[in-house]
Amino acid sequence: MGGILIVDDAAFMRMMIKDILNKNGFQVCGEAENGAIAVEVYNNLKPNLVIMDITMPEMDGIEAVKRIKAKDPHAKIIMCSAMGQQAMVIDAIQAGARDFIVKPFQPERVVEAVRKALG
Repeated sequence: MGGILIVDDAAFMRMMIKDILNKNGFQVCGEAENGAIAVEVYNNLKPNLVIMDITMPEMDGIEAVKRIKAKDPHAKIIMCSAMGQQAMVIDAIQAGARDFIVKPFQPERVVEAVRKALG
């Protein structure tokens, strides 16, 4: 299928990321509002890339990264973190995330991270 899966518990954040991606010619194939749903959607859609928030209810982004990577070692995942979540970002990178972007997003940084991850 391809495309990009956006995972964030805040609908407006998903919309914002989707908007940035669409404007830059990327295709969004799905959305999820927590890690548990993200794992399920990932398995169904097989996206080229996941943009994953770290802090979410039910299952956080780090656990979701671990589960996605366990099923698909080649999964490409970029983490979204708020300021001051450095320790969690390190955990996410160790779990297999490729990169991270910090909120509030700068569109050019999002695009740069996506281009780099899709390489």
